[in-house]
This record gives sequence, structure tokens and C-alpha cells, in this order.
Amino acid sequence: MAGRYKLRAVESRYWKPGDDYTKDIIEAIKNIVADGDFVTVSEKAVSTALGNLIDEKNVEPSSLARFIAKYWMRIVWPYILGRKCHMKLKTIEFLRSYPAEEGSRHKQLALMQSGFLRALMHGSEGAIDGSNLPYSYVALPLENAQEVACQLREKIKSKLGKNVSVVIVDTDKTYSVMGFHFTPRPKPLRGIHSIGGVLAYVAGRSLKLKKRATPLAVSGLEISTEEAIEIAKLANRTRGSGAGKTVWDMVQNFKVGLNDVTWEMLSSVKHRPVVIIRPKMQIKQ
Repeated sequence: MAGRYKLRAVESRYWKPGDDYTKDIIEAIKNIVADGDFVTVSEKAVSTALGNLIDEKNVEPSSLARFIAKYWMRIVWPYILGRKCHMKLKTIEFLRSYPAEEGSRHKQLALMQSGFLRALMHGSEGAIDGSNLPYSYVALPLENAQEVACQLREKIKSKLGKNVSVVIVDTDKTYSVMGFHFTPRPKPLRGIHSIGGVLAYVAGRSLKLKKRATPLAVSGLEISTEEAIEIAKLANRTRGSGAGKTVWDMVQNFKVGLNDVTWEMLSSVKHRPVVIIRPKMQIKQ
């Protein structure tokens, strides 16, 4: 399906809480976007700009959270589930030394926000994400992704006079089998089923089901769930990972401690939160 589209990642400054991300997007795409384009935007970047963050240093872990961090994460994932889920050796090695204290706080937040089954995930529990964020901050998933998409589409229409579709995308995976789509994360696009937390992840990975990025909202052109997932996949592949795909990658890239990444460090890295996807039939016309 990639051959049906022309893809372009759009660079922007790193968005911090309170930044006018809508204004930045319009400025970045004004000489690029055309009628009929899909303007895809990273959920994580929007969530950060909206200040939808939690500082985990203020979270007090329960005994259950400590147990998950110390035993489930350090033993069950690297020695049992990691291999079953065909994880990379690097990821398994990280899990063997999962940080007990910081990890306990993270698991407690996951338990409070997303429930037990999602807290058992090895990362991105309930779409809670600490990559490309400083210190001990994590971003929560958007509760109003459809509203965000609609508002951005209307702003692009009013400011640039372009009739586009806006798609909010997350890197968390959707798994597909025989036309049935499911994901461990909450609140995906309609047509994708949010089920099972860690059970969905293990099933999708162990069975080697087709996995792609997850669309959360589409405003504009009516498209099928399958096409929305393909667009999310293309956007995710084109965008890149900023300072790193995971928190572990990020701190390794900056060569600092787990909670020592700063806003300034993140601002020094190229960020491409927007990808414009243009159908090639539209180009020919």
C-alpha cells in the first residue's frame, strides 16, 4: 500500500507543555500541504504540548507495584515472555536490570490509570510513555483524540484554505488477523478493539500477527479501519523516533542517567511530529 502514497515528514521544534502546537503545525505545512492530503500527527507530541503529563517522582508505589517491578519485570519478561514474544536480545537485557524504584513508581501509575493487565506490559502500559520526555515525566494518552483531530482540521481549513484529513497516530501496535484488529492500548480508532492488555500483546507477538501503528482518530475523509491503520504505519515509519524509541534508547543516546534527560537535550534533537501523506492518484490529477 505504500506505493499508493507520497510521504513527507515535517520537522518542527520540540513541543513543551503550553506550546501552541496547532500554530506550529500550520506554519510548518503551509507551503507543503494540498487538498486531499492526510496530515498525521503524533499523539505523544500533542499530549506533551497539552501538558498531559505526570511526574512519576510524586507517585508512591504500592506493594503490588513493587512486586511487578522487581519480579514480574526482571524474571517473567526476560526469561519467559520475552522469548515467547520474539523480543530483541537488547530489550531482554534491559528487562533483566529493570530499575526497581523508578519502575515501581511507573507501575503504580499504570495500575491507577490503566488497570492490572496493562500494568503487566513490559512498556507503554496503557499508552503511558516516558520516551522523548525529560526527568521522570511521562505522557498520558489523549482522552479526546477525535476532538483534537477535528479542531486541527478546522484550523488548517480556516488558516490555509486546504481541505485535508487529520489522523492522530500512536506508535503502540495494533495486531490484525482475518480482518479483526486489536491492540493492548486504550481508546483506539473505532473498528480496533482494545482488549486484554498484556494478553493482547503476548498473543499478537507470539503468533507473529501483522502489527502496525495505531490510529486514534480520523477527521475528514471517511476511510476504512484497514486504510487508517496503514496510514498510521506509514506515518510511524516516516516520522522517526526523535531522541529514541524507548526511555532506555533515549538515555543511552544522551549518555545520562535514567532521570537526567533535560528539556534542552530534547530540544537539540530533530523532531518530526507531523507526516503528510498524499494519495498518488491525487498527484496525477
